[in-house]
Amino acid sequence: MASSASVATTAPAIFHAHLITKTYRMGEVEVQALRAVDLDLYEGEFVVLLGPSGSGKSTLLNILGGLDVPTSGEVLFRQQNLSQGGDRLLTRFRRESIGFIFQFYNLIPSLTARENVALVTDIARHPMRPEEALAMVGLSDRLDHFPSQLSGGQQQRVAIARAIAKRPEVLFCDEPTGALDFSTGKLVLEVLARVNQELGTTVVIITHNAGIGAMGDRVITMRDGQIHSIEQNGRRARPEELEW
Repeated sequence: MASSASVATTAPAIFHAHLITKTYRMGEVEVQALRAVDLDLYEGEFVVLLGPSGSGKSTLLNILGGLDVPTSGEVLFRQQNLSQGGDRLLTRFRRESIGFIFQFYNLIPSLTARENVALVTDIARHPMRPEEALAMVGLSDRLDHFPSQLSGGQQQRVAIARAIAKRPEVLFCDEPTGALDFSTGKLVLEVLARVNQELGTTVVIITHNAGIGAMGDRVITMRDGQIHSIEQNGRRARPEELEW
């Protein structure tokens, strides 16, 4: 098993996870979703997290993103211990520092693209204007369209605009192309690469698709609740170069 300490990087670590375990009880059976995971994530990097279903990828993302807490171990974000902070700290952390994108878009059907993004900008500290966020994902001409008037790829880009509009430091993406076809998925990955490069946002993508790994700075593979390997790409592929 590779250690994150072996990854050469000049950027500061913004996340430090140490000996993270997560155990769920199902009746009388205990299921270990994570087993003593150590991981650092660095400022401005693009990480691809691979592994089969049940390997612990989503559990790890949920803990790093403050949606769940570990059974044991600790998670530090910029030296602040999230695992001991309580609900108030985690709520502020999610609101101010983290953006989430999921496989399903979770847009409100009765609101336009602009209004869906404004749900976030109305509560953020230093948000983009909804129009600015939608322009960044290539939807300036769809501001007043409802989700039912948009394709799947366009709806996912609205979800990305909503996530980045509050200017999060880290963007966690759980299977963001899982419901999309090949061509549309590449368009979504192009948007995520642009967010990473132009805004400096740390991006972490969970995927079953090993081909997406080529566009990451690092590729982290999980198996059975543990980090199996960490590989560093010498060159990041552009989304249009990917094969899957």
